[in-house]
This record gives sequence, C-alpha cells and structure tokens, in this order.
Amino acid sequence: MDYSTAGVNIAAGDELVARIKPLVRSTFDRRVLADVGHFGALYDARFEELRHPVLVSSTDGVGTKLKIAIAMNVHSTIGRDLVNHCVNDILACGARPLFFLDYFATGKLDVAVAEQVIAGLVAACRENGCALIGGETAELPSLYAEGDYDLAGTIVGVVEKDAIVDGRSIAAGDVLIGLRSSGLHTNGYSLARAVLLEQYRLDEFIPELDATLGSALLEIHRSYLRSVQPLLEKKLLVGIAHITGGGIEGNTRRILPKGLALDIAWGEWEVPPIFRLIERCGNVSTDEMRRVFNLGIGMVLVVRPEHAQTVLALTADEQSCVIGRVVSE
Repeated sequence: MDYSTAGVNIAAGDELVARIKPLVRSTFDRRVLADVGHFGALYDARFEELRHPVLVSSTDGVGTKLKIAIAMNVHSTIGRDLVNHCVNDILACGARPLFFLDYFATGKLDVAVAEQVIAGLVAACRENGCALIGGETAELPSLYAEGDYDLAGTIVGVVEKDAIVDGRSIAAGDVLIGLRSSGLHTNGYSLARAVLLEQYRLDEFIPELDATLGSALLEIHRSYLRSVQPLLEKKLLVGIAHITGGGIEGNTRRILPKGLALDIAWGEWEVPPIFRLIERCGNVSTDEMRRVFNLGIGMVLVVRPEHAQTVLALTADEQSCVIGRVVSE
C-alpha cells in the first residue's frame, strides 16, 4: 500500500505547482516577499501613503455554480468569479485589495483542470491589482467524487481608517444607486439549477437569453472596483452593499443604521431575461425571487441626494440607475 493507492497522487500535485508558478508570480508586486512554495506567504505591510491603515478581510466560495462549470467542462471562469466576489465584499467597506489566497479541493487531482481554475484566479487578481500569494490544493478522495472539486478563497485589503465606508452616516432621503449585474453572479444556483435543468439542457440555445443556458449561467461575477474606487476617492459614498445571497433588500439593510428602512423602486430597471426564465419555469414567487437573487443589480451605492447625478454620470459604464431611497421607519 502507498499514498497513490489510497487515492492521493503527490506527483500530480508537484506537477500542478510547477505549472502554476509562472502564472502566480505574474500577480506579484514589490510587497510580496516570498516565492511560491514557502510554508507561509510574506507581504510587506508598510503603507507610507496611509496615515492609519486598516486591514479588511473576507472569505467566500462560489457555491453550486461549480456544478455548472464541471458539467460544461469550463473551468477558466470560476476562479474569476471567486476573486471578483471577494473584491466586491471588501470594496463595500471602502477597501482596495492587496492579496488573495485560494483553497482548491478535489476527489482526484486533474492537473489540467486545476491549472485552468488557477489561471482564472490569476487573471482576476491581475485585473484587480491583487497578488495571489498563497493557496492550498487538497486531494480528498473520501470527501469528493472523481471529477468534483470545491473552491474557496480569502482576500485581504486595506483602507484608511477615516475612509472606511460602514453606513453609519446614512440618513433618510439618501439615494440608492444600483450597478448592473452580469447575471446571477455567484448566488442562487441551487434554486436556478433545480428549476432550469428540469426543462433545459446546459448546451441548449434559448432565444430569450440569446445564448445557451450553460453560458448564461456561467456569466462572470462582475468586479466593481474600477468604477467605485474613484467615487471613494472623491468621498461621494456613504454606504455600499454587495448584492449576494439575500437579494437587494436583504443585503442593503445590513448597512442601515437603526430607525431607517428602504423604499426600493422595483420597476426602475429591466430585470435580465435569465431571472424571468427562472421565475416562469419554476413558478417562483416574486418575494422569493427578490430574496434569493440580485435581479440585475450587483451593487448598491448609497449617496447624498446632491451627489446622485454626479455618481450616475461617473458610473454610466455600469448602466447605473436610481433604484430607491432611504426612508425613516
């Protein structure tokens, strides 16, 4: 008996590390102090440009969107979903990303598949100015079926203490501006799969989507960093909500001070066809759709009324629109 017979292929793991080293190194900046392969990642935490730097961190996964990627044998985008999701989470606190660490677990390591997944992580880290400084690849034959894998990650960013966006100053009358999503992003896939795969194949072209079902479901989770960072620098935002599980109302309520509520104008933007398809095929109630999905709004910015037009103009590339207001309870 040896480790390979028990289901763990050390040689495959070594091959994967050799393949991804050049990719991972391409995300490094001057602050990364250790090469790939050390027991811990080293990052220079001097921030001469900040008076009082505060580190902001978040950990997440991509849920059952993985089942779509695996079924379609498309593994190059799921890593981008993960990084962009995590970037948006810390962006909601006003932070910019510094570095990212991933966890890839599988039943039997397929080096080619893992390389594609990590290449997606690398691409998104480079797009977001974030170093991929560490990770773990675990071959767990007793936990995952062959062909299955899971993916999770942790991001660390930084923000000036007096520039933290935490919603504390939100007041009645403030305007809610929505930034359009690229689809489901990384939430609601268990419901979407249960509804849609009863009636359609993933490779089936659906005219109302103008795409196959699988490609529509694999639309990459959008990063809002490039659009929102200039707004933060201009101090135009008093609150930011990343719309994930819980929908628009559930996530935006998280940042409201006590005594305030949301008046959402649900008809002010066009809900993307993928959500209408889920609603119709599954006979899903309006309340449930609003509770589970982003319905086309991936991030909500809370702004003072006098700044609303400026923010709309600066986020026009995100197809931004006013989606409601903050009101007193």
